[in-house]
Amino acid sequence: MTDAIRVLVADDHPLFRQGVVNALGAEQGFSVVGEAGCGEEALSMAQDLLPDVLLLDISMPGWSGFATAEKVATACPATAIVMLTVSDDHDNLLAAFKAGARAYVLKGVSPRKLADVLRSVVAGEVYVSPPLASGMLVSLTRDKAPDPLQELTEREREILSLIGTGLTNREIGERIFLSEKTIKHYVSNILQKLQVRSRVEAALLAKGNTR
Repeated sequence: MTDAIRVLVADDHPLFRQGVVNALGAEQGFSVVGEAGCGEEALSMAQDLLPDVLLLDISMPGWSGFATAEKVATACPATAIVMLTVSDDHDNLLAAFKAGARAYVLKGVSPRKLADVLRSVVAGEVYVSPPLASGMLVSLTRDKAPDPLQELTEREREILSLIGTGLTNREIGERIFLSEKTIKHYVSNILQKLQVRSRVEAALLAKGNTR
């Protein structure tokens, strides 16, 4: 039997937040480990609980969902961030992914579909609500940085360098004292930022930029 997916729900509307908690509670394989009403609280709880998934609203008092996502992505890279929002604005969508989100889901989604999305992001996939997906692809193509390596953090550059030497996730983790699961999430972020599909493509892109 597989372990339940541990979820932290962050939304400043208690009634909506409770609805999400109840919906996930009715789905098999999920455990809601905490609820937060603001970004600061979400970061603190994420650091304490290390959930598999953080469900995060964009508009909250204090830190925005973007600022919160960026801080949680840095502090807890093994936690997959899923934006659950009413906003269908493409700029918000892109800002969410740039901040470290792995999925962007519009509120009103069915409990079953939300559960499916959470399972997919924990498995390393990326998800965007279908009505927004085509627009995001156009924007990403238009806004792609001349040098995508500039989008990587210092830690991501270090891991990409080790990928280029042929090390596995486990070997990289042993080298820099992080868990294999954490390295896997870093690698997923690197592939997403570089807009490539495999470790080999990422390594080749990095090698090409060092010539």
